[in-house]
Amino acid sequence: MACKLQQVGFLGFDVFGTVVDWRAGVARAAAPFLERYDIELDPCAFANAWRALYQPSMETVRTGQRPWTRLDILQRENLERLLGAHGVAVDDIPEQDLAELTRAWEKLDPWPDAVAGLTRLKRRFAIAPISNGHIAGMLKLARFGGLPWDAILGAEIAHSYKPQPATYLKSLEAAGFEPGQAAMVAAHNGDLRAARALGMRTVFVRRPHEYGPDQSTDLEAEEDWDVVADSLEEVAGVLGCA
Repeated sequence: MACKLQQVGFLGFDVFGTVVDWRAGVARAAAPFLERYDIELDPCAFANAWRALYQPSMETVRTGQRPWTRLDILQRENLERLLGAHGVAVDDIPEQDLAELTRAWEKLDPWPDAVAGLTRLKRRFAIAPISNGHIAGMLKLARFGGLPWDAILGAEIAHSYKPQPATYLKSLEAAGFEPGQAAMVAAHNGDLRAARALGMRTVFVRRPHEYGPDQSTDLEAEEDWDVVADSLEEVAGVLGCA
């Protein structure tokens, strides 16, 4: 498998779900908030429900229904929408509490294999997120979890959200790589499908518990991706990174 990436010098990473465990981190932040405001919702269910609003909110930007809007703004709007759906009067909650909960997305633990795997991969490849996250949030997330990126790329570079081609292509252009010199690393088949269509190589990392014990999507590789692995450490081994 390593020979398939022989010409590759850059690895772009999906972050939420592939590198960090968003569900556990958001649930951890949500638990005291839900208790403080007597919201009868399981913290993990709350995290999943908040995440479920992620793609629909980005779709309004992809389709041009609204101009470019950073992910932190969308996440805050989604939080208020979610609370409203559960009968919570958002105007009665102090701004500082809403802002702090929104920042939960900047304080997510890496998966246990992530930092060690990234560190090994960085010895051979340039590495950076190609994420829908905004730059400031990705910077804070990297500092929180010790993620050793060479750069921070993605949606805010391109003013577009994956899987739109510009998100990948403008990120690669900023880093100085052609699609054929780069690989996308993700736990989501759709992300890899979009990257492959542009000429990028593909690395699928299984994260079967991203959405919890009842996850039903992205449990297996749906195409013949160049590398398929169960961890970033395994990816590093396959690609010959000591």
